[in-house]
Amino acid sequence: MTFELKSPIAQYSLVTLSYWAFTLSDGALRMLVVLFFHQLGYSPLEIAGLFLLYEFFGIVTNLYGGWLASAIGLTITMQLGLALQIVALIMLAVDNSLLTVAYVMVAQALSGIAKDLNKMSAKASIKSLVPADAQGQLYRWVALLTGSKNALKGLGFFLGGWLLAMVGFQAAVGLMAAILALVLAASLLLLDRSAGIAKRRQHFSSLFSNNSAINRLSAARFFLFGSRDIWFVVALPVFLQSQLQWSYLQVGTLLALWVIGYGIVQAAAPKLTGKTFATRGAVTSGYNHPPSAASAFNWVVLLCLLPAAIATSLFFSADNSFWVATSLVLGLLVFGALFAINSSIHSYLIVAYAREDGASLDVGFYYMCNAAGRLVGTLLSGWVYQSSGLIACLLISSAMLLATAMISRKLPDQTCPG
Repeated sequence: MTFELKSPIAQYSLVTLSYWAFTLSDGALRMLVVLFFHQLGYSPLEIAGLFLLYEFFGIVTNLYGGWLASAIGLTITMQLGLALQIVALIMLAVDNSLLTVAYVMVAQALSGIAKDLNKMSAKASIKSLVPADAQGQLYRWVALLTGSKNALKGLGFFLGGWLLAMVGFQAAVGLMAAILALVLAASLLLLDRSAGIAKRRQHFSSLFSNNSAINRLSAARFFLFGSRDIWFVVALPVFLQSQLQWSYLQVGTLLALWVIGYGIVQAAAPKLTGKTFATRGAVTSGYNHPPSAASAFNWVVLLCLLPAAIATSLFFSADNSFWVATSLVLGLLVFGALFAINSSIHSYLIVAYAREDGASLDVGFYYMCNAAGRLVGTLLSGWVYQSSGLIACLLISSAMLLATAMISRKLPDQTCPG
């Protein structure tokens, strides 16, 4: 028996709450795994290896998850993601002697599949809840969902560390599994299960988009997220610890606060990117007007030179640890704010560009490219830092952003190409 919520706002609210609960568990689990396995004596390389299948299956899930959602519906796909996360958490709630590298990698693989099923479904479902002529509302809802997700992921970092200290690893993952089970039960009772089911059967050939706007935006997303992760994921925390002698707590706090601030800026992007428009003698706030393709180009141009500027500052102040730390922290904050706006504009454009029938296919393909960019950026972050240092990572980040700008310049002006 179900008691479905009928209004779009009620559906959106429950989708968002489900996404929030999942995101908190995802952020907390990442911090729990890093801290707990470091405590058990795992090397940094072994800990990084625990997340390889997590990232790899994110690519696979985004590719095939969109096709799955078009067949069974976005709601059921999101619920499947919640169920898989519960299974992954229960797998980790075992005795320490059973937590081998291979075992944890399998659990993390399930968590990676769960994350991207949940994210793709939550974002694609918004398109079905917003009228086609309400693009300003679509932009605000996408920005709120995306921004709140990142803020809560940062909060999840704190939650994971706190739970590890208060109740221990096994109890922490068990508690999160129980809470997600309650969220899953609520979504099973209240969400519309027909959302996102394609009216026509979608074949496997539809997995790869033939829409030039989707392909260009996906390529831009690949380089955009590669530009962040090449210096943020491995190089920055290792540099802060090994070169500036920061403690684990200091590094974790900085990264958590950065992610929270990043999410807040994303949620506020409709106000930050808005302009004032005059319509028939009346002044209309840009908050009600979605960004154009030109916005994607203009904002990434602002971001493009920033990593190179940070690298230049580090090069000329290499002997002054205070100025090195100041340059990194200030540069990271500015980078985070500009990157958040770029990401929010992209997140809106993919939902706007996506086809009406089978939107999950386009969104899934786009986030597959996003996941591929993250994976490549993460691998390059470790390799380039080990071979050439943080400055090289920052310079390659700027090169990737230049590629993003060149691709974004050719995005079509219309927000709904068909």
